[in-house]
Amino acid sequence: MEKTVAVLQGDGIGKEVTKSAVKVLQAVGRRFDHSFQVKKGMIGGEAIDNAGDPLPKETVELCEKSDAILLGAVGGPRWDQNPSHLRPEKGLLAIRKHFGLFANLRPVKAVPGMVDASPLKEHLVEQVDMMIVRELTGGLYFGEPKRKSANGAVDTLTYSRAEIERIVEKAFELARVRKGKVTSVDKANVLESSKLWREIVEEKKEYYPDIELEHILVDAAAMKMITQPSSFDVVVTENLFGDILSDEASVITGSLGMLPSASIRSDGFGLYEPVHGSAPDISGMNIANPAAAILSVAMMLKYSFNMSTEAAAVEQAVYSVYKDGYCTTDVQKVGHRVLSTTAFTDKVIEELERELVSDHIMSAYV
Repeated sequence: MEKTVAVLQGDGIGKEVTKSAVKVLQAVGRRFDHSFQVKKGMIGGEAIDNAGDPLPKETVELCEKSDAILLGAVGGPRWDQNPSHLRPEKGLLAIRKHFGLFANLRPVKAVPGMVDASPLKEHLVEQVDMMIVRELTGGLYFGEPKRKSANGAVDTLTYSRAEIERIVEKAFELARVRKGKVTSVDKANVLESSKLWREIVEEKKEYYPDIELEHILVDAAAMKMITQPSSFDVVVTENLFGDILSDEASVITGSLGMLPSASIRSDGFGLYEPVHGSAPDISGMNIANPAAAILSVAMMLKYSFNMSTEAAAVEQAVYSVYKDGYCTTDVQKVGHRVLSTTAFTDKVIEELERELVSDHIMSAYV
């Protein structure tokens, strides 16, 4: 099978971890007889410096001609004083909106061999396997009016029925192929948008009688994610709440460097990126953890390319490296050997190319 991937390395360590992810993608191509054509484009600070725009039209055109997008990370302090339209994050928001990538999927899963890297107690972490489904193109980040003056500021939180329905349906469909439970997070005791959200979730539940549904307020959800993280399966929520909760949940695994994400639309086209930021303080030092970027490739293989076996093979290869006693500086633990970004990537590729990693792996990667 032939696929074209638009690779937007972005800023800081984005360049390093994306290079690792591409190497793993090409290894998948060799192992499973696929052809992945990689086309590079600019986004974020790099694009501002070279094209005067955080999302140049050339990048958009490149992505439109591709089957999926692989993104590194954007941003850094060097652009903090730029006017709002020339901030790297504007490129990320714009590309999500342009391509209608309404569903952000963030898996949070206990990593075999690395459970004790979490700041939480082992018995709380060892069974964690949740998928946070965040609405990505509506809500407070995109509502109008939006303005600031010396005397005050306004942000508008708005959602249409259609925007809520499609993300809720995505959550129920995912629950059907996982553990069969949806937790809907809102603030229905205060916000009108959340009251509508809860009403729609209840309406959609009628079409999914096989799925267990739980409603929980966002403040209670934040507490429960730390005290009872293994109680969650699929968590669905609006844009702002999802942004905050998914970063909170990332602590469960011990490092942002281990968490991938997917931003997709109904036809399977998607943008795949690690949850972590550009980490300019360690950029160029070859110590960044590439696991999240590599696992983002696994999500791409599954959700955009329908290559479930290949996706499971990538995930298994990453986990095997951790289980064999290797890690990067962000998740150092006694008894593990610390590897550089490139050395960790090479270990993943070695595992991926082992005969046993290919033909008999079941696709449990959801």
